[in-house]
Amino acid sequence: MKILVIDGQGGRLGSRLLESIRKTCPEAEILAVGTNSLATQCMLGTNCANQLATGENAVIVACRTADIIVGPIGIAMADSMMGEISPAMANAVASANAYRILIPMNLCNTYIAGVIKGSSAILDDAIEHIRQLMEQEKA
Repeated sequence: MKILVIDGQGGRLGSRLLESIRKTCPEAEILAVGTNSLATQCMLGTNCANQLATGENAVIVACRTADIIVGPIGIAMADSMMGEISPAMANAVASANAYRILIPMNLCNTYIAGVIKGSSAILDDAIEHIRQLMEQEKA
């Protein structure tokens, strides 16, 4: 399975996801794409991705072959993350033939009801869901 992690801003969520995915699913092929160079650099520091890239075209191309796409919910909404997500990027995520695991975040003029700020349970749930998908693929 090919897992695509997309993140922007400072890349902290993407880094946490990469570390958790690699620990939980060591055999996974993991691609990481930052919407900006700072996010990519932060994710590079984890040394958990098989491949890394930056920018709009990298998101679009990576979405074509990913089995699972994971990242903040904003990656599927045009102009989110302070404008870092272009309409083409959001469309690539939303229309990909991949399973999407979107992490709710209450940032950048967005409020998602029911989301407790800083809750690690949300990340734990996302990683557990990825693990289950990997197990299903093996069976």
